[in-house]
Amino acid sequence: MSWSINDVARMSGVTSRTLRHYDAIGLLSPAWTAHGGRRFYEEEQLLRLQRILLLRELGLGLDAIGEVLAAQDSHSAVDVLRQHSEWLRAEQQRFGRLVTTVENTIATLEKGGTMNPNEIYQGFDHQQYEAEARERWGNEAVDRGNAIVADWTPAQWAEYKAEFNAQNDELATLMDDGVPAADARVQAVIERHFQGITVFWTPDRVSYTGLGQMYVDDERFARNYESVRPGLAAYLRDAMAVYAQVRLS
Repeated sequence: MSWSINDVARMSGVTSRTLRHYDAIGLLSPAWTAHGGRRFYEEEQLLRLQRILLLRELGLGLDAIGEVLAAQDSHSAVDVLRQHSEWLRAEQQRFGRLVTTVENTIATLEKGGTMNPNEIYQGFDHQQYEAEARERWGNEAVDRGNAIVADWTPAQWAEYKAEFNAQNDELATLMDDGVPAADARVQAVIERHFQGITVFWTPDRVSYTGLGQMYVDDERFARNYESVRPGLAAYLRDAMAVYAQVRLS
């Protein structure tokens, strides 16, 4: 049985643009291509995509994913996955605590009781990041962002994340090809990045340029971009600076 690229995009939550990009860089080729260039995938490719998505969730960049998938020595691939399985177990434990917290809340509310304030937030670890965001961007911006995403479904979050992953992959390929940051192809990706940011707030020329610089200066952001491709954080910063200079006021 085979599935079209649109079928795979619908089932996996990966955009067709990203699937075509994976094909272009040799990470995931279709089983066969019909007349007119329409891509079709079979079970082998679906399972390979599952591994790609798992490794992406574990924080690996596309180069590292390619190395894992191409490894001839099964032990080397297993060793890499075993390291990341420890991270998954830690996350599993954290989610277990979250489930317990939610179940306790449900049980208490059904009985008409009142939750102990110290127990309401057990298992959550976002407070430190929210405090930092409030310090960096101000209470109004954070409150507005929280209000926007309060009703987002897991599917909406997955779609938002998939789009940003696709942008990073496309920028990495353009960077590898030596395409300047000011090139129209790069700026088209940056336009999508900017539109994604405006879901939460609308930066001006100065703040969007500053955001790009933060991607380089803040080691947490830099680490994420560098895991996709070394040098990507600086490439993104430069492209954002061009966009801000030309398009924003």
